[in-house]
Amino acid sequence: MKRKTVFAALLLALGVFAATAQQRKYAVYGIGFYNLENLFDTCHDAGKNDYQFLPDGTYRWTGLKYSHKLKNLSRVLSEMGTDVLSEVGCAAIGVAEVENARCLTDLCNQPPLKARGFKFCHVEGPDRRGVDCALLYNPSLFNVKEYDLVPYVYKQPKDSTQATRGFLVVQGTMAGEAVTIIVCHLPSRFSSSYYREEGGRQIKAVKDGLLAKDPTMKILIMGDMNDDPQDKSMAVALDAKRKVKDVKKGGLYNPWWDVLASGTGTLQYDGKWNLFDQIILSESLLHREGSNDYSTLKLYKQHIFRRSYLFQKEGKYKGNTLRTHAGGVWLDGYSDHLPTVVYLMKEKKN
Repeated sequence: MKRKTVFAALLLALGVFAATAQQRKYAVYGIGFYNLENLFDTCHDAGKNDYQFLPDGTYRWTGLKYSHKLKNLSRVLSEMGTDVLSEVGCAAIGVAEVENARCLTDLCNQPPLKARGFKFCHVEGPDRRGVDCALLYNPSLFNVKEYDLVPYVYKQPKDSTQATRGFLVVQGTMAGEAVTIIVCHLPSRFSSSYYREEGGRQIKAVKDGLLAKDPTMKILIMGDMNDDPQDKSMAVALDAKRKVKDVKKGGLYNPWWDVLASGTGTLQYDGKWNLFDQIILSESLLHREGSNDYSTLKLYKQHIFRRSYLFQKEGKYKGNTLRTHAGGVWLDGYSDHLPTVVYLMKEKKN
């Protein structure tokens, strides 16, 4: 009889726990990044080397091609985050390789994005080719307070004329918490590793400055880093750790190490995957070992956004990303990169 009483008590306790768990409600927010691969309009911007993307340029960049590019990209951007959030998609998406505010206005006016009221943050940068970073956001989910472009500073005087993309710093609130998103596009691999390492050091300085003002701020650093998670710019200069247990107070966690190690990435070169498109999170967004506390925004999961339409279906480059152009031929595709998404979760208060 005693054993039956204990068993009944255990069932009762489990029932109470299950009821409590069922009563909990959570809000989930998707945050993404996507390299748009040369989103240029068809007009020349004074002082910029955008001549390839003009109607009489190398790519014969006409209004038809531009309109197709906008339509294609808006499809991807609107579907990012819907693997988890089927109705709302992402709250904010950092983008790279966009020419100007005109392109961003045209992009946000595409029906899939306009339906969600997407807006953008952008500051015209000094890049010689004219490509910038920007942040698209849904104002019903992410409230922008202020934003600025922190310049990439060349330490060597002889390089000072090689102006490149800065770091777009967007401060706002999400789920009632201070959240800052830093959108980056580090120097390409035509430059040596030193310049990307210098970029990593400068991003870290921006992050440290923000945390000095508000140690509770949640920070996401995203971008086309032109390096993989284990490369010096990310692992040493930015000091983004592979394991949560190794992240110290005020430090950074890079959840993409193991994703790349599993054999997948966001772009291919010579048949090998790289994962340049990373979203890195501040320590304040992480669970410590054994914790399951979602009373504030915490990382829930991350993934590379993949759809069959983003890949070439046949030919020599079957399985590669479906680009806008390849080998001088207009493919009417999307980008040479795949997007990435992280999901943040917070328990709703009754």
